[in-house]
Amino acid sequence: METRHIIMLITVAIIAIIPLALYGGLGEDDGYFGGADGAAAEAVEETGYEPWFEPLWEPPSGEIESLFFSLQAAIGALIIGYFFGYYMGKGKKKTP
Repeated sequence: METRHIIMLITVAIIAIIPLALYGGLGEDDGYFGGADGAAAEAVEETGYEPWFEPLWEPPSGEIESLFFSLQAAIGALIIGYFFGYYMGKGKKKTP
């Protein structure tokens, strides 16, 4: 193995181990890894805002909600990728 590969593997290992060592055992309940969505929801709730309507269907668990979000992202990526590929292929077809 080349020295360059060994250095890259060591760097990747360090990048993976440092966050685990710094936040070992501490999670979202302790204030780490809290996202902007949670902070925004808290800020809106503090104003006394009440929703106009309730959702027609709410997913039974957070995992199902994450699945739908991931599926939506994948479909969007496929559509964008298709159009980029179409136009790139169209441009290559014109030039000999």
